[in-house]
Amino acid sequence: LGPVGPGKATSQGVLLHSLVAAAWPATDPDPAAKRPALPLLGLLDQQFHVRQPVPAAEKAHPHGGSRPRQGRVRASGLWANSRRAVGQPPAGTRWVVVADRGADIYEHLQQCQAQGLGFVVRAAQDRALVAGAAKTPAGRLFVLARAQPSAGTCTLALRGRPRQPAREVVLQVSFSGPVALRAPQRPGGATGKGEPVPASVVRVWEDTGPEAAPGLEWLLLSDQPVTDFTQALPCVRQYTSRWLIEDFHKALKTGLGAEKLQLQTAARLFAAVALLSVVALALVDLREKSRLEPDLPAEAAGLTNTELRVLRHQSRRPLDTVRAVFLALAGLGGHLGRKGDGPPGWQTRWLGRRTLRLLVEGVNRAAQFLDD
Repeated sequence: LGPVGPGKATSQGVLLHSLVAAAWPATDPDPAAKRPALPLLGLLDQQFHVRQPVPAAEKAHPHGGSRPRQGRVRASGLWANSRRAVGQPPAGTRWVVVADRGADIYEHLQQCQAQGLGFVVRAAQDRALVAGAAKTPAGRLFVLARAQPSAGTCTLALRGRPRQPAREVVLQVSFSGPVALRAPQRPGGATGKGEPVPASVVRVWEDTGPEAAPGLEWLLLSDQPVTDFTQALPCVRQYTSRWLIEDFHKALKTGLGAEKLQLQTAARLFAAVALLSVVALALVDLREKSRLEPDLPAEAAGLTNTELRVLRHQSRRPLDTVRAVFLALAGLGGHLGRKGDGPPGWQTRWLGRRTLRLLVEGVNRAAQFLDD
């Protein structure tokens, strides 16, 4: 489905754009919690995209290729497709699009508000700001956000990355709002004539000192008014929930091996990924519950009654909580659960889930055999 390999010249492949729905707590989450427990509702939308190479004529265009590229399928159009698939929220409910810098697109933010969707998006563009009906220039987004003093602090548990161990950091939080984001300045008769997008800005950063390496910094755009620290903190906590989509893709690729299927047609690959996505989402949901609400009853783990009975018989333990079910599944996948062992990985979790499925299939076949 395209050249894949090391290097920019051979790294083309099929990209996956997923939209996962989670329920935000009806009441304000516990400020002392590292991250609120979010039950996953399902997979709202999933699209496949193959990046097209930029033609030479577009690169050589005097206006930077803004006109010729309008006819080319671009990754930014995936957000428009997702919005159409989601539709408008029902009366009395609020849907919030939480996304990384790839969603910092003027048309996307504008259409979210027109469609009744909220957003918490990490800013990627140092956009120009305007004020009033005359659209008077009012500075730049990044300069304004970084000029605001800290209004408070929050603690965040950062996950480990290559050469960066997991750690807890104390983050400063400031806010600016409301602001009006100017429409993009593009060649053509409609340049800059679009309506400004009203938004609030929340800055989150790690104060590392002048001599240390730059720390974490997020500049978040929100459709909600932010006038004090208590209104800024939910924006920060909502953005941290974006890690759910990263965990979902990690479970899909690392755990279930979606990249190793070696299917040779797009139709077969897309069908296989769609099926595996349901399983990956269930694995993420179980991991979330075991981590954030470990004392929930075992029936909340998402297993059928037969699966739960077989797992209890196999592990020879009562398994009364979600955490106990999670560890028992990991044990089926080979996790030893010793004191020095880390948490089970995605491959171990998937192997345990698959082993349980085989055991249940054997029980069902044995029951049919006895009936016959």
